[in-house]
Amino acid sequence: MAQTISLDAMGGDHGLSVTVPAAIRALDSHPSLNLILVGDETALRQALAKNGRQPDARIRLQHASQVVEMHEPPSQALRGKKDSSMRVAINLVKDGAADACVSAGNTGALMATARFVLRTLPGIERPAICGQMPTVKGISTRVLDLGANVDSTPEQLFQFAVMGSVLCSEVTGINSPSVGLLNVGEEEIKGNERVKAAAKLLADSDLNYQGFVEGDDIFAGSVDIVVCDGFVGNVSLKSSEGVARMITHYLRGAFMRTLWTRLLAMLVRPVLRDFRARIDPRNYNGASLLGLKGCVVKSHGGADEVSFANAIDEAVREIEHQVPSRIGELLGDRLLTRQAG
Repeated sequence: MAQTISLDAMGGDHGLSVTVPAAIRALDSHPSLNLILVGDETALRQALAKNGRQPDARIRLQHASQVVEMHEPPSQALRGKKDSSMRVAINLVKDGAADACVSAGNTGALMATARFVLRTLPGIERPAICGQMPTVKGISTRVLDLGANVDSTPEQLFQFAVMGSVLCSEVTGINSPSVGLLNVGEEEIKGNERVKAAAKLLADSDLNYQGFVEGDDIFAGSVDIVVCDGFVGNVSLKSSEGVARMITHYLRGAFMRTLWTRLLAMLVRPVLRDFRARIDPRNYNGASLLGLKGCVVKSHGGADEVSFANAIDEAVREIEHQVPSRIGELLGDRLLTRQAG
């Protein structure tokens, strides 16, 4: 089945210098994929030509006269930039011209615009950002919310758990993914009242709820899905990225210290390459905006070509498994079950 994805080609810290080569890389990886590059048409044509490509049936151009800046207030982007590359890319999903949208642009503006244009699924109060983090088990843990909702009610945390379960189940094939609620301890007496109330909702549901988990459980792979509010989730994400960069920095410095350590580095290069791939944030790029009536994937603003192509890969998987519609179906069923109970 062919998939069509609209790309906010102007978004992110690097814009066309990253999004265009990443788009070409994604097309090479997915023979059934078609892309719509959204942005200034003249600049898009020049960027394509620079990368040895011209518009064709698989890579079309859609002009947009405006760009949402990375630090622009969401309200300003929503009201004042209706012809931005971000807004036009999302509109293509709403109009059915694209199956999903990928953007590395301003997170707040992307969430606000996507929510306004696409609307939320029935039963979803607020969309959530769901991303992946590496674990010692070699599989990733999906964590949400990663920054869309700084304050979340117990009911919203429950909704996040349902949405994360659907995404994990559909994309990874895990029949009943395990869910943990991030807390300051595993004991039932710990945590604030909001987290305790959310735990009660999860315990009374048919989700595979495993109880409270702590920060280190994310990387231990103790559960498949970790649920938290956006404040905690974003801090966890940025902290993990910082730790990964620090470890890489110190390893590089240690191996470059003397001639002997440089020779040693050459001998263990395959091991180092595998280690770097396991903790490299680029390999986990592509966070899903779950709860919308359409598929939107957020790439890290500082993404390079490899990283942005991975975000496109995530969008392809979600299209293939019809994630938004599956969330709508299962959330509706669970809400009816709770009401009946």
